[in-house]
Amino acid sequence: MNRIVRALALALALGFSGLAGAAQAAARAPLILIALDGFRAEYLDRGETPNLAALGAEGVRAEAMRPAFPSVTNPNHYTLLTGLYPAHHGVVDNMMKDPALPGLWFGGVEDGRDNADPRWWGGATPIWITAQRAGLRTASDGWPHDWVVIKGQVPTYLEPRNPSAHVADQVDKVLAWLDLPLAQRPDFIRLHLDPTDAIGHIFGPDAPPTNMAIKQVDGAIGRLAQGLKARGLYDKVNIIIVSDHGMTEVSPARTFKLAALVDSKLVDVATFGSDLGVTPLAGHEAEVEKALLGRHPHLSCWRRAEIPAHLHYRDGPRVPPIFCLPDLGWLVVTPGGEKLYGGLKGDHGYDPNDPDMWAIFLAHGPGFRSGANLPLFENVDVYPMMTKLLALKPEPNDGRLAEVEGALK
Repeated sequence: MNRIVRALALALALGFSGLAGAAQAAARAPLILIALDGFRAEYLDRGETPNLAALGAEGVRAEAMRPAFPSVTNPNHYTLLTGLYPAHHGVVDNMMKDPALPGLWFGGVEDGRDNADPRWWGGATPIWITAQRAGLRTASDGWPHDWVVIKGQVPTYLEPRNPSAHVADQVDKVLAWLDLPLAQRPDFIRLHLDPTDAIGHIFGPDAPPTNMAIKQVDGAIGRLAQGLKARGLYDKVNIIIVSDHGMTEVSPARTFKLAALVDSKLVDVATFGSDLGVTPLAGHEAEVEKALLGRHPHLSCWRRAEIPAHLHYRDGPRVPPIFCLPDLGWLVVTPGGEKLYGGLKGDHGYDPNDPDMWAIFLAHGPGFRSGANLPLFENVDVYPMMTKLLALKPEPNDGRLAEVEGALK
């Protein structure tokens, strides 16, 4: 008899445990992470973004969000997904080299580049992989390099980045994923919208076409909000809207060539533009250091171990041995680099402490407070917030949940 009672008790306990697990899964609101590429924090104050303003007023708006350094696309998108500074997750720039990967140049202009090599991305575990390992489904539309196989995985649902894709079609893809049956619906969705970055580079941050791009992405957010409301999901889905970096004005008058600093035949260049990273060729270390290290007009250069601490950029093996940072709005180009930078009127990559580089943070949904405001914080803090919303155990990271916890219910 006692065995029967114990068996019934165990069955009831397992049953309640299973019900609790099912209830927890049902209660977990889907999370949509939206990145507006190159959307400077100040853009929200131009009167061109009624939909973003409404979402922030109903939910959470930060004064601004400080990007990781360098304030460029690939490092910051990976920082958002890992909570690690670029020197710690390994994607240290839009263009980079690695002594351990000879012959490859990430983001470079040579035929040997291979951004899709998983070894570039294997230094960290992004949140979407953590989610899938926990049994959740993920989806991604247009997120930079979301097609790369990382640690043997790709998103459950994938719409690779297409620069010619219309933002309305991208939003409709997200809504279509949410229309799937509950057993198939993704729990974590990434969406990347590109217009403000592309147009900002071509015309500059203060040009009328850039304001039109701001309106375009705001319209996409409005389309998403209306689509969610029509489905009764607007208050049942958590939405986080960020940007990866800001934008500042540049011009040919504020561009100087590497040759004005050092003989380009004495260095191997990893990155150039709004920053400059070089490795002296063997036997020329002292000569190159003498030419580069220190303060120049509109440029500062350091050994890797002496890069200013607030940039969190010293301890990454892919950070070049000598690293230079131009003043805001200045560019360094190498022979042939004029093709990439000669016609730009806007760029980024500078010190994240400069307000022109600041990004946005807005949030709305059942996991967030209503009408909350956050002071300036760092984008590494978004990761622990997302792991909490998705009830995931975070990987080791540089974020601080305490900095943003006031936004959460």
